[in-house]
Amino acid sequence: MLGRIFTVGGYTLLSRITGFARDIMLAAILGAGPVADAFFVALRLPNHFRAIFAEGAFNAAFVPAYAHVSGGGPASAKLFASRIFTLLLLSQMVLLAIAWLFMPQVIALLAPGFVDDPARGELAVSLTRITFPYLLLITLVTLYGGMLNVMHRFASAAAAPILLNLSMMMALALAAFFPSAGHAAAWGVLLSGFLQYFLLAADAARHGLMPRLTRPTLDADVRGFFRALGPATVGSMGTQLAMFADTIIATFLPVGALSALYYADRLNQLPVGVIGIAIGTVLLPEMSRRITGGDLAGAMASQRRAFEFSLLFSIPFIAAFLTVPDVIMRAMFARGAFSAADAAAAGATLAAYAVGLIPFVLIRSAVATFYARKNTATPVKASLTGLGVNLVLKLALMGSLAQVGLALATAAGAWINLLLVLGFAVRAGYIEIGRPLLISLGRFLIAGAMLAAALWLTAHFASGQFAHWSVMRDEAALGVLMVVGTIVYAGAILMLFGLRWLKSLVRG
Repeated sequence: MLGRIFTVGGYTLLSRITGFARDIMLAAILGAGPVADAFFVALRLPNHFRAIFAEGAFNAAFVPAYAHVSGGGPASAKLFASRIFTLLLLSQMVLLAIAWLFMPQVIALLAPGFVDDPARGELAVSLTRITFPYLLLITLVTLYGGMLNVMHRFASAAAAPILLNLSMMMALALAAFFPSAGHAAAWGVLLSGFLQYFLLAADAARHGLMPRLTRPTLDADVRGFFRALGPATVGSMGTQLAMFADTIIATFLPVGALSALYYADRLNQLPVGVIGIAIGTVLLPEMSRRITGGDLAGAMASQRRAFEFSLLFSIPFIAAFLTVPDVIMRAMFARGAFSAADAAAAGATLAAYAVGLIPFVLIRSAVATFYARKNTATPVKASLTGLGVNLVLKLALMGSLAQVGLALATAAGAWINLLLVLGFAVRAGYIEIGRPLLISLGRFLIAGAMLAAALWLTAHFASGQFAHWSVMRDEAALGVLMVVGTIVYAGAILMLFGLRWLKSLVRG
């Protein structure tokens, strides 16, 4: 399992690195003004639907079902996949047509603050009509990726998002040939959808997995898939509805709030994607296979290791985002049209998101124990409760804290979601939270506190040392922080856990 985690995590890390290069270009060219706000609305809309219906709910329902059907042989698996492919394609085409026809109304609903700014609203409508077909393409990419994941082939699905970053960068480099830089970025998003589709389709065809159009038939397996898909969709909607609320509320906040949320979330998504989603992606088919084979102890052991891996690699991000978010934001994005004030606003938002980084990272591994058992209903209770807390806090905090309050509310909702999922799993006997796991958690907290203190002290030292530099001041400070942080955290982990624990974690 470890090798597969590193495969997914490695490609995801490369995706995040190219994503940062893309965002540096976006920040320099678009800044945090009205064109940027309109583009981020256009980007968020298909991304929210993708996260709800494609990567979130679809994977949760499809991977265990496909793993089960695959036990009956390749012919059964391919027939099942073809039926799901046909239904998926038809539904996405209908959704695309409706969205195209009613896009002004959709934007008025999702970005009501743009009503008082017609130019920004019209630009958002124009850009979203360009980006929305990306949803259809990426949904098919998710189907092919799920099939390949069940066959323990993770590379192409993990590498596909890199194409989004590269195509957007290419389009931004040619922005002079488009009506605006926002149009260039939007066309880059759509182009990446086609590139990702052809990459995954070629991989699926190479392994004989390519589905085909067939007569939609609701047999027992397809009905079982839809029974799991319904609750999974509701569960996946929790986080995405909260982000929809962020978009809606932020349109009423001063110009730049949407951009601050976007750039903070982009950095926050680095550990979520590289650690949480990568481990969850590998864990779900692993647990599905073990549970189907009756190896319940092995499934629980895999999940325990997933928790420990997640904490080991996410603690450094939490410490950094809480102690030096301003340095990170200035070093990453403060150039061109993106000012130091924009970086300060995004940095404060990043620190607020970091409060919830542990549940953001762990939730995919936590719900895997339910999804692997084809139980997609139980996590819905936790998700909707967390959503309720999230929305109430957003309304309470938006006035005094602006977009920082929105991020804090998201973090609080994520904690409620995770704690409830763990509680339900313990009560059902799916997870054992024993003394060894609690001791490990305590040691991770100590290591994180040591790292945070070292980063805070180093940041103050570096600010004095590099104060006279006219260029690359923040980049140099960030480099020093990374070196010191790596040394301190590695030493803390070795001191608190010992080399034997690390070796057992890797071997296990």
